[in-house]
Amino acid sequence: MKPLIEITTVPIQIEMKTTNAKLEYARGTAEMEITRDNGTLQIKSRPIKVNIDTFEARNSLSPTLARYLEQNAQKGQQAAYEATATYARQGQLLLETKVGEELVTKFAEEAMMKDVKTNVGIDFIPKGGAEITWDPGEMNIRYEMDKMAIDWKMNEGSFEFTPGDIEFTVTQRPDVVIKYIGGPIYVPPSSDPNYEPVDVKA
Repeated sequence: MKPLIEITTVPIQIEMKTTNAKLEYARGTAEMEITRDNGTLQIKSRPIKVNIDTFEARNSLSPTLARYLEQNAQKGQQAAYEATATYARQGQLLLETKVGEELVTKFAEEAMMKDVKTNVGIDFIPKGGAEITWDPGEMNIRYEMDKMAIDWKMNEGSFEFTPGDIEFTVTQRPDVVIKYIGGPIYVPPSSDPNYEPVDVKA
């Protein structure tokens, strides 16, 4: 008699995927910042300065009232000195025992020449020239070079660890397949066209 049932088993299928552990090093970064200040150039120049003082020259042409009084006072003092000297000299001569015509004539000539000298009215003006002074010129140069500043910013490196990993994936579940491989079953069995009675002996 042939078997009526066929049993088939399906095994489980598992896929395993592994990831290795790794240690990564991240390098440090560096930044550089450059700043620049421009230099300056300053030039300061002062030309020569000429000072002309014409006070004395103008006073000799048209003196002020104070200067006019001062000049006349000086002239009067000088005239008094000269007159005193003249009278003293003439007195010395008059003390001599012999006073004659020559001495009187000499006195007259001196008086006449003095009047001529004082009353001529010829004078040179201006009597004083201009006083000239000067301040020397000056030049200052100030120069500053360019300035450059460099700033470094550095970050330290770091380590990054990635642990390993194991991944299991079930691609086929286990199973049992039961298959009936026999012929049809008739009820009652006598309805089977190929039925053969069973001989039962007592």
